[in-house]
Amino acid sequence: MKRTLITLALSLSVAGPAMADLALATAKSCMACHAMDKKVVGPSYKEVAAKYAGQKDAVDKLAGKIMKGGGGVWGPVPMPANAQVSEADAKKLAAWVLTVK
Repeated sequence: MKRTLITLALSLSVAGPAMADLALATAKSCMACHAMDKKVVGPSYKEVAAKYAGQKDAVDKLAGKIMKGGGGVWGPVPMPANAQVSEADAKKLAAWVLTVK
């Protein structure tokens, strides 16, 4: 039992931030249109991370798209605005998306 609890605690400490942001993405309904590694309605997070890799303003640019929506970058289906997402949460989500490999 003790070994199981230690293993669980170590797993959570390593995966904690990634899981927390996945939880935020789920809570804000992002996962309805996006998936980690495949296109759903919108591009996969892996595709987004690759497209914006190395861009200094990527977090701000993606946070703006999360909050205000956008279109034309990934095809004809526009991303709707997400008024329920605060600027802080949008930046947290954008930073997380950019880490997806």
